[in-house]
Amino acid sequence: MSCGKCEEKPAKKVAAKKEKAEKEEKVEGKCIGCIEHYYSKLGVGIIKLKDKLAVGDKVKIKGHTTDIDQTIDSIQINHADVEEAKKGDVIGVKVSDKVREDDAVYKAK
Repeated sequence: MSCGKCEEKPAKKVAAKKEKAEKEEKVEGKCIGCIEHYYSKLGVGIIKLKDKLAVGDKVKIKGHTTDIDQTIDSIQINHADVEEAKKGDVIGVKVSDKVREDDAVYKAK
């Protein structure tokens, strides 16, 4: 499953969704992944990465009802702490507020 915000769109679909895109708020930064799951008791979001992410990076998590700006304090892959994750990794990060599946994750500039 993918949020679809990070993927390139074919020309036909771009024209068809132009009106919708104009209504969406523009987000500064590069889309680096999407939320796949949220563990509410732990306050942890699971992100499937489409680009690299490191501890200390600033991210924005944006969705229909989500708008969070935060710095990444820790990253886990298979319950092991890592300093950096690469494209394709599925990671867990502590988030400051509730996130939802398919929320887009942007690396802030």
